[in-house]
Amino acid sequence: MLDLKRIRSEPDAVRRSLGRRGDEGAATAVDEILTLDEVRREAITRGDELRARRNEVSRTIGELKRDGANADELISEMRDVAAEIGELEKRTSSSDARIQELLLAIPNTPLDEVSAGDESANELLRSWGEPVRHSFDAKPHWELGEALGLLDLPAGARMSGSGFPVLKGKGARLQRVLIDWMLDIHVEEHGYEELRVPYLVNRDALVGTGQLPKFADDSYVTQQDELWLIPTAEVPVTNLHRDQLLGPDVLPLHYTAYSPCFRREAGSAGKDTRGLLRVHQFDKVELVRMERPDRSREALEELTSHAETILQRLGLAYRVVRLAGGDLGFSAALTYDLEVWAPGVEQWLEVSSCSTFTDYQARRANLRFRPAIGEKPEFLHTLNGSALALPRLLVALLEVGQEADGSVQLPQVLADRFGTDRLQA
Repeated sequence: MLDLKRIRSEPDAVRRSLGRRGDEGAATAVDEILTLDEVRREAITRGDELRARRNEVSRTIGELKRDGANADELISEMRDVAAEIGELEKRTSSSDARIQELLLAIPNTPLDEVSAGDESANELLRSWGEPVRHSFDAKPHWELGEALGLLDLPAGARMSGSGFPVLKGKGARLQRVLIDWMLDIHVEEHGYEELRVPYLVNRDALVGTGQLPKFADDSYVTQQDELWLIPTAEVPVTNLHRDQLLGPDVLPLHYTAYSPCFRREAGSAGKDTRGLLRVHQFDKVELVRMERPDRSREALEELTSHAETILQRLGLAYRVVRLAGGDLGFSAALTYDLEVWAPGVEQWLEVSSCSTFTDYQARRANLRFRPAIGEKPEFLHTLNGSALALPRLLVALLEVGQEADGSVQLPQVLADRFGTDRLQA
């Protein structure tokens, strides 16, 4: 969440920054916070004055009683003072609760380099490789997957509804090989520590990373225990150190984790629903970093390069896009999307979003570190990125590698692990 002190000290700058998201409601929330904060501070000041008066009069009443004098008038006044203090405490508590509610609902402020506007204002920063254009009529992945016995979409729909694909045979094995290969690269070459995390988390964990309360309708939750299925490994990994004070020599922390991901995506009906383009359950390898604030911007470039490494070694053409304010995720201050070319559907498909969240998630999850012995604790900075998300990566591999005879040529880096360089019926 945003720092209340920052909202109080530079409200116009905060409003302008949020304005680049095109979120008028956030600016309105800032105004309400400032009003409530003033009410709260006035109530606290008045309450402190009344408590001081009560302490002073209490001594006087004690002295009068010892002297046998009448203290009824002062006692009556103190009853009124106590009642007013009670009302002021209620006002303070109510203001605090509403301020907290509003802070949780306001998105992160974009960094200065993020342009204003919606998706149409996203900026292409660079590209790698040449997009494949087949000399024959390229098939979409769902046709390839069915013909090669890799994919069974009807079976998943019968069990769970649309958006729950079944990979089978070599399709399931290829996904497993991809996951293991990516994890090995991130651990052995990029220096991340691998984690195996819970796939069900409590409400506080999702509040900490910004999925709740705003995106409750996009999430799956169990009724009996109110445990939430994770939309990404980012959630449990980021919460690994919640409510801890990390020592001066602990940061940076670099983690990678594989997990299934579950997303209802309530607002996405009808968008790219064919095949694996938009699903409710999918696999992903995630990178999460916890950094000192002065290192987080540089760390984002490093993290993004680690995700790019995977695409480069697979030989898949991709582009790097910096998202405009209106296309940013709720908690992100700056995001690079990696989009891979898929010739069967003739689209650039997002396979990774690499983001810095500055101290936004850290404030929500209480992630702090001590810069040096004896120094005041600070909130650290969090970053994460998919490296990579599997469904669309699999789409690209099938559609790029397809041959005129219906077989699929695999990149050599996968063939070495998979045992063959070709998928065929």
